[in-house]
Amino acid sequence: MAQDNASRVTEFILLGLSDTQELQLLFFTLFLLAYAMVLLGNLLIIVTVRTDPKLSSPMYFLLCHLSFIDIWYTSVTAPRVLVALLSGHKAIAFEGCMAQLFFLHFLGSSEMFLLTVMAFDRYTAICRPLHYTAIMARGACWALVAACWAGGFIHSTVQTVLTLQLPFCGPNTIHSYFCDMPPVIRLACADTTLTEWLMASNSGLISLGCFLVLVASYVFILAKVRAHVSQGHWKALSTCASHVMVVTLFFTPCIFTYLRPAGTLPTNKYICIIYTTFSPIMNPLIYTLRSSEVKESMWRLWKSCRV
Repeated sequence: MAQDNASRVTEFILLGLSDTQELQLLFFTLFLLAYAMVLLGNLLIIVTVRTDPKLSSPMYFLLCHLSFIDIWYTSVTAPRVLVALLSGHKAIAFEGCMAQLFFLHFLGSSEMFLLTVMAFDRYTAICRPLHYTAIMARGACWALVAACWAGGFIHSTVQTVLTLQLPFCGPNTIHSYFCDMPPVIRLACADTTLTEWLMASNSGLISLGCFLVLVASYVFILAKVRAHVSQGHWKALSTCASHVMVVTLFFTPCIFTYLRPAGTLPTNKYICIIYTTFSPIMNPLIYTLRSSEVKESMWRLWKSCRV
């Protein structure tokens, strides 16, 4: 038992994105700008929605929660990446690695569920407008958001427990800039075939299932818009177009990464940047640029701050 404990990995080495000094400086600048945009953009949405009574519809209520998730989701990886790029310190404790993995999947899966709820909100607004107020009442919205958080917690707990059951006693070098299931599982000193399939069926099917539900909702919305063309429907469709852009950026790399066993193909760490860093940037940009109500509210907030 003492020998097993002595040989157990106590820390991992995150190789990061590049060993070249010039590229590290470039990546540091890009990540710093991206993280600043995520924080400022999403905080601006939260403050705008919370301070403007005109933005009290379910869509903006859900958007506010999406921005909140995006801030913490990016904060799981970005600050450590910035420190590693600046200082060159690439080691992360085993406990810290497991914590990063847990919160990454907790917040990431919660965002997937929330994006699905937002698609349901748009479907209800367009396809069942007379029942929209009753279906998407404030109590129902809170219940849906709570279900998203609960689903994310259960998913992440399962993933983390499966990872903790594996023995890590040999190599400790992770070919990525953060701790995630595929690169961590490859370091286990045991046959991980069953664990890989269980994790793929968990993360992969959640990503694919949410994506298919989203696609189905858009198909119904498009069919409704074609049958009943009006200014209100086109405005809702414009919002859906923004939603599609966010969904495509977020779900496509997630499905590619998780809907397969970890040992089948190497994980592309540059693809991971899309859904961990740059996808959260797009939320404030797309929703503010495509929504005249949000832009007007932000302008009023700006003028009130200058007074």
